[in-house]
Amino acid sequence: MQEQLTPDFGDYELIDTGDFEKLERFGRYVTRRPEPQAIWRRTLSEEEWRRTADAAFLRDARSDERGEWRLAPKTPDRWTVEYSYRGMRLRMRLGLTSFKHVGIFPEQAANWNFIYDECRKLAGDSGGAKVLNLFAYTGGATLAARAAGAELVVVKDAHGPGLNILPEELPEFALESCAGAADGPCWCCVAPCCCPFPGCIPPDWLEPVCAVAVETLVEPE
Repeated sequence: MQEQLTPDFGDYELIDTGDFEKLERFGRYVTRRPEPQAIWRRTLSEEEWRRTADAAFLRDARSDERGEWRLAPKTPDRWTVEYSYRGMRLRMRLGLTSFKHVGIFPEQAANWNFIYDECRKLAGDSGGAKVLNLFAYTGGATLAARAAGAELVVVKDAHGPGLNILPEELPEFALESCAGAADGPCWCCVAPCCCPFPGCIPPDWLEPVCAVAVETLVEPE
């Protein structure tokens, strides 16, 4: 008996894994990239992997992390996927990076659902929850809270790359992407992830803060 641990995500499919790689579909396009934890043998043949993949990541022999993507004809290096849950409809921009990431972590969909539900509960009759996102990496948690009508302060880690939404683009992108999003404020700033209350946060906004969303935990240097 198999149990599905992640929510339904129509624009994402894990096609196959094994031999330290994974084959995934994001919307219309299929990617092939390294996966150190896939220590088992894959199910599909090498020929099927090559025929299926629209974009394959080749690791640089001089680096453990970086490399380059080889794209099939007419495969873009950026496109969008959509994710829906109850009243939340997210449109997220993907991009092929030199460190194999594509812009989202699909397994986080369960957390997006949780954040959406909790923000809706916290809002009550007040018209919107206040959320402090301490580490906006891909933007998924931010969009989920925004879709629930939350007011947001978004702190992007100064030491790491933001994959999905750049700070200067976030307010417009979030409002356009989240159906039913409130017109409340959404502040964005860049600060070290180990600094929980940077100076960019409006002082009168911090009381009260109903929820804190941390997209990724990183140990301070």
